[in-house]
Amino acid sequence: MLKVICFCAVLLTMPSWGAQKEIIGQTAQLSVEEVGLIYDARMDTGAANTSLHAIDLEIEGGSAAKMKDNIGKTLWFTTQNEAGEARRLSAKIIQVSTVKNSQGRETRYMVSLNVGFDGKERQVKVNLRDRSHMDYRLLVGRNWLKDHYIVDVAEKQLIGPVATINIVEAGLGYKTRIDTGAVENSLHAVDLKIEGGVEDMEKNVGKMIAFTTENEQGERQRVRSRIVETSLIRNAQGSEIRYMVELNVGEPGKEYKTKVNLRDRSKMTNKLLIGRNWLQGHYMVDVSR
Repeated sequence: MLKVICFCAVLLTMPSWGAQKEIIGQTAQLSVEEVGLIYDARMDTGAANTSLHAIDLEIEGGSAAKMKDNIGKTLWFTTQNEAGEARRLSAKIIQVSTVKNSQGRETRYMVSLNVGFDGKERQVKVNLRDRSHMDYRLLVGRNWLKDHYIVDVAEKQLIGPVATINIVEAGLGYKTRIDTGAVENSLHAVDLKIEGGVEDMEKNVGKMIAFTTENEQGERQRVRSRIVETSLIRNAQGSEIRYMVELNVGEPGKEYKTKVNLRDRSKMTNKLLIGRNWLQGHYMVDVSR
């Protein structure tokens, strides 16, 4: 099947909130200012509110029969992080919340605490519960994330505009251009030979192809792979059809299989170009690196 790829200059108008939100992974080391401890916190977009491990709850002056009648009173509690560091502190009860989960329903006291990265905390409502049997003593809910963070559960790694990238099948490392404007990866390849090949490129899909590749240091290797499809590339020079193969491509020790189109890049500075089909879901590009 012939896939058509167009390289176009497109002006993207981003929503105003896009520039304001930061990306955060599924876990992060966050502090609670009033406690003075650092927690290994879990980001939970399924939870409406943030939850902190708390035990030995004691209300100054005694507790009322109904939890909601304790709103406005001072609550003392002990909290502990994953490192075993414990603190006892007090806070005013500002609300009670009913939480539904797989165990049923439970009502928790809520207090206002400053939660965030050390030195950059901000105030948020936090419900208190015994989380001693859980992996994370601080769970961060939507009330802390909203309008400030986008959660990246893939925990993508950062990569610069140029990186050393290996191709396992070639046994070579390339000084690679990382190009978010390119849909596909492209590898320098010459002397292409197709087993049982015919003139019609589309009819060669599925056949084995051998080619010679070379990195920026002049190291050469002959590689054999199977043609998985053809791709029509349109750029400033016109258009051309290229064969695509699947190769294991990545940073040393982090290679994974991806599609790569083959072309003569001998006149280009970088013999391997990485496009969005390799980056997507794995990397974010920081051009200042």
